[in-house]
Amino acid sequence: MAMEMAKPVGRAAASHKYDILSALMAFALSQDKHRQRQVTRMMSLITTRYNWQRDELSMGQEAIAALWSCDVRTVKREIAKLQAIGWLVMKRRGARGRVSVYGIDFSRMMDDTRPAWPNIGQDFVERMDPTRTEPRATNVVALRQVAAPVSNGSLWAEVQAFLHGADRATYSAWFHGMTEVERHEGWLILSAPTKFHATYVETHLMARLMRAIRTIDPTIAGVRIEG
Repeated sequence: MAMEMAKPVGRAAASHKYDILSALMAFALSQDKHRQRQVTRMMSLITTRYNWQRDELSMGQEAIAALWSCDVRTVKREIAKLQAIGWLVMKRRGARGRVSVYGIDFSRMMDDTRPAWPNIGQDFVERMDPTRTEPRATNVVALRQVAAPVSNGSLWAEVQAFLHGADRATYSAWFHGMTEVERHEGWLILSAPTKFHATYVETHLMARLMRAIRTIDPTIAGVRIEG
């Protein structure tokens, strides 16, 4: 199953960014020298010029060539390869002196690097794919069976119904008590009962939450959880 990864913004943004770079590093080290160089070049673009908030990478070919210590022809070839494997996504093609703007498909990137996650450690595997393991006892919220959510026509009500149908226990423990605050500029703002609750969902369940939200409304760019 493809992994749906939320945009690394909000309270847990720093740890999410390090997780992405760690996955890329471990994956690169497990590959041959040609793929290692490709992944290293991708990492250099992320760390030097990528705007996480807007999901935009905007950098001229000559500037990339200088960063990569290569010629422009190599840049064109490598950018095309990164697009072909789905890591770079064209958002706006350059024209009239303006450089092209790319987005980054982190979900695809993390799926591709998944085989190398165990090289980092089991804790990393559990953190990145919590559906494969049970939460540790210290983080467990006592489960209680709750009734299926009643639709009131809102996006969050529909998402809750989807989550309830997919996994009733997880819905009861983590998603039932959350409420919709507002939708703002393509973002869905949710409220959790406590700060710990919000942090846990952001860290362990955000991929599942985003997958459910985008199943109902693909136009949602991201989620912020207040607690």
